[in-house]
Amino acid sequence: MGTPELISPRSPRVVAARRLAKRNFRSKERLFLAEGPQAVREAVAHRGGDGRATLVELFTTAEAAERYADIVEAARASGARVHHAPDAVLAEVSQTVTPQGLVGVCRFLDAPFEEILAAGPRLVAVLAHVRDPGNAGTVLRCADAAGADAVVLTDASVDLYNPKSVRASAGSLFHLPVAVGVPVEQAVSGLRGSGVRVLAADGAGEDDLDDELDAGTMSGPSAWIFGNEAWGLPEETRALADAVVRVPIHGRAESLNLATAAAVCLYASARAQRAPGRRGAAPAR
Repeated sequence: MGTPELISPRSPRVVAARRLAKRNFRSKERLFLAEGPQAVREAVAHRGGDGRATLVELFTTAEAAERYADIVEAARASGARVHHAPDAVLAEVSQTVTPQGLVGVCRFLDAPFEEILAAGPRLVAVLAHVRDPGNAGTVLRCADAAGADAVVLTDASVDLYNPKSVRASAGSLFHLPVAVGVPVEQAVSGLRGSGVRVLAADGAGEDDLDDELDAGTMSGPSAWIFGNEAWGLPEETRALADAVVRVPIHGRAESLNLATAAAVCLYASARAQRAPGRRGAAPAR
């Protein structure tokens, strides 16, 4: 296909890509890895705010290049460098146990927090002190599915571009704006200043999600703050919110995990905002 084969794991391009598994190299180069057909397909279709293609390089095995010929051709058409490599070389770049034969090198795509506010968001997920990359990626995927306008990761949260976060987002990383490194106080004040009601999700919250829905208080713009997987939200963060809301447990389960609680809360807001007759309700996407 006119592309030189990378025959050695010591190839400079392979070495450079492999280094992106480490956060310090990702931050220095402002590049990250997206692996598998779904993530690479979304990366090919995405362009940054400056108009540049997000995917800059693609590594593929011969088998994957044949199976996903449309993705490979689209990557090449977008201007990405496409490298063919044996399975053993792809395994050096891949971060999974069973590589799928496609690994893309992508430009960072996080958005300035000020741009998110300027767009007038109606539904936002804020991850405060979330440390598990799989949870962060899954919440991002939930936010995308619920039609959220943006996700904000505070300065105490996990790296957005951790390979586990990227995989767990299942391509949603490329679908909606994400701001990173925002102090939680700045996130809350900025959102509130933009007319967004800030809700903290907490199992011990004073307000019940069902009661909020019944009272009709969730039809306006809202942002949900989700806390650490093990110890939730600290008191100082809960104090910043307009309301601290618990998801009701109707059965005998002790609690919900972070991603499940986030999905329930985000969909509750999305449903309330889209209810017929709601003033200013966002149109269905």
